This record gives sequence, C-alpha cells and structure tokens, in this order.
Amino acid sequence: MPPAAMRNEYAADRGLSEAELAADWHTQFDRWFADAVAAGLPEPNAMVVGTADAAGRPSARTVLLKGYDPDGFVFFTNYDSRKGAEAAANPYASLVFPWFPMQRQVVVAGRVERVDRAETEAYFASRPRGSQLGAWASTQSRVIPDRVALDGAYRAAAERFADVEPIPAPPHWGGLRVRPESVEFWQGRASRLHDRLRFRLVGPDEWGVERLAP
Repeated sequence: MPPAAMRNEYAADRGLSEAELAADWHTQFDRWFADAVAAGLPEPNAMVVGTADAAGRPSARTVLLKGYDPDGFVFFTNYDSRKGAEAAANPYASLVFPWFPMQRQVVVAGRVERVDRAETEAYFASRPRGSQLGAWASTQSRVIPDRVALDGAYRAAAERFADVEPIPAPPHWGGLRVRPESVEFWQGRASRLHDRLRFRLVGPDEWGVERLAP
C-alpha cells in the first residue's frame, strides 16, 4: 500500500481540554508518562532527539529518557558523538515522545546543558557492566572499518577493566539536560482536528498555556 493511501482515523471520544490540563508541564508529563507505562507501550521512555550543528543542519535519533523533573529532561551519551558535538556547538534541542498507540505526542524544545559530573557517575554506576564497557569501547558516531574492530575494542575494554570494580564513567561520556522553553501535549482527534496545548516559558519561572491549531 502506498503511504498516501494509509489512513488511521483517530478516536472521536478522546481529547485534551484546558480544564483537564495540569497546572504545570511536569505534572502533566507525569500523568501522560504514567499512562504510557500503564498501557504497556514498548519503551515508553524512548524519545526522538533533534539537534543541529553550528550551521543549522539538523539531525535526529531515538534516545532513552533517563530522568526528568521541573528542571528538564535528562539523557546520557558520548559527548564526542554527533548529538553531543551538536549540542555543544548549538545548545538547543527538541524532544518528541511518540506514543502512537495512545494517539499522543509530547513535543519539547529548549536549551541543552551538561549535567554535573556526580549525576553522570551515579547513573553510570547503575548501568549493566556490559553497557559500561560499551561506553568505553565505542567511538560513537565515528566511522569504523567493520564490526570486527568494534568487537575488538569491546574485548580490549573488558581486559582493561577486568579487575576494576566499579568501572568509572569515561571522561567523554555523560548526561545532557534539555531545559524546556516549551512543552506541547498533543492528543489525536477525529478529522485531524487534534488538541494541541502548549506550555511556553514567557518569563523567568513564568509559564503560559496556549492552544495551537492542528
């Protein structure tokens, strides 16, 4: 079937009104994230992260959310990766949580900053040992000759840290926090007349709510 012929009519009995909206974006995100977990969605913490380089050329990829609070959304990466380098050169990002089975999306835009080292080290210590070794082995986003080279780098890391416990976090690896300037809650509706309610930062610690046309 060609993509243009694909149709999925959204439910007429779902919606998101201003009266239902929480008083702040993080409480509303709490609600929807809990709904996604309760619904059994695969990897409900998966999000598309969009960044751009200094010239404005964009890139996107799926990353796992590892924490959120009123200060923003946190994920971890190799700082030398494409997204890490772009976040350093152009410190803004967009996040999209695509909860398609629930006909919902959350779209975030804001500034990017590194988390403090203590937070990175605490999270790294919670990772499985294999993932810790992988962080040392992978020169993320760099061209490598073949899979054999990657497997060899992993074996070298395993040998290097064979008698080390705990494995330390690599200096080039850590957390990034997206401090939101806007957070949009998107609920699918019939006839493509979706509900889109957006929290937008309008002043220091001051948020406004606005409805967007679908």
